[in-house]
Amino acid sequence: MRKFFFGLLLVLFSSLVFSSCNRNGDDDPDPQKTPEELATEDLTGGSSQVWTLEGGGSVVRDNRSETANYSGFEITFSASQSSRTYATVNNNDLFDSNGNWSFVGDNLDKITLTGSRPASNQEISFTRTGNDLRLQFTIPMPSNARVQAVAGSYTFNLKRKD
Repeated sequence: MRKFFFGLLLVLFSSLVFSSCNRNGDDDPDPQKTPEELATEDLTGGSSQVWTLEGGGSVVRDNRSETANYSGFEITFSASQSSRTYATVNNNDLFDSNGNWSFVGDNLDKITLTGSRPASNQEISFTRTGNDLRLQFTIPMPSNARVQAVAGSYTFNLKRKD
């Protein structure tokens, strides 16, 4: 009887030792993401995310609603290992139709967009809360008459498009 219990204990102990050894590393937790990776995911949802006015979004310029002027507006933020891009639809010539985006220095809550339209090269603050994204920026009053028509402080309240 002692041999039986000893053998049973030996088998249980051996199986415990072998099960705790993980040769493949499958149980290793994912490495922690950097703050920059987390901020990128806020905009891109991991690779590419469309943000839209549909479903309750709005555009405000200098405390006045401009939502009707941007009906159907969408902006898509994408990121991969080698690039960060954006594309817009129904942008009312405020944004370029596409280009690249980048963080402003070490500020992971501010981006700039490349291009030649008025919103390009402006610091754009962003805040994501669940399925909502808020973009805030100011287009300064320049001497160029074309840009004067769109100068002002903007807030785009966007919804995540599924």
